Amino acid sequence: MDKFQKLTGIAAPMPLVNIDTDMIIPKVFLKSIARTGFGKNLFDEMRYNRDGSEIADFVLNKPQYRNAEILVAGDNFGCGSSREHAPWAIADFGIKCVVSTSFADIFFNNCFKNGILPVVLPQEQVDLLMKDAEKGANARMTVDLEAQEIATSDGEVIKFEVDSFKKQCLLEGLDDIGQTLQKQSAVHTYEDKMAQERPWV
Repeated sequence: MDKFQKLTGIAAPMPLVNIDTDMIIPKVFLKSIARTGFGKNLFDEMRYNRDGSEIADFVLNKPQYRNAEILVAGDNFGCGSSREHAPWAIADFGIKCVVSTSFADIFFNNCFKNGILPVVLPQEQVDLLMKDAEKGANARMTVDLEAQEIATSDGEVIKFEVDSFKKQCLLEGLDDIGQTLQKQSAVHTYEDKMAQERPWV
């Protein structure tokens, strides 16, 4: 998993509320357990017509937001089913940070396990970031995880809270497997000891 430390990028405004995981990645695309290849189908039913052509007025199809790395969203983002494919699709598209007033718990925790920083802020601060994002590609935000700050394109700074353990995992680029591998030496030592003490196991 890539480290998340400081990100400066384009923020796409998506003020819809209750964006669920089926909207993020429709169930018809859940045909793989690989973490890659889902970005092209992110928000598929909102991005494409039935013939496969793009819906021009969908935010991520607009030229100024095609390379967005930050998503400023409405309330209750990631609700619905618990599919981990949702953060996989978001990460594969290139979005590394999602800002909302609230997230569904399972989606929220899955973000951290996939290198995405979900930021929870009060409505007035989300509104401020939404307005800044609406300026387009020239209005780049900076998300500093170490300092726990988001800076708007005008330099206004917003502080955010994040769990210290989850923060450290993102800073170091550690998912669950990465955390386990940090203890690899201790695991081997234990296994060697058990092999000697209980060779019949």
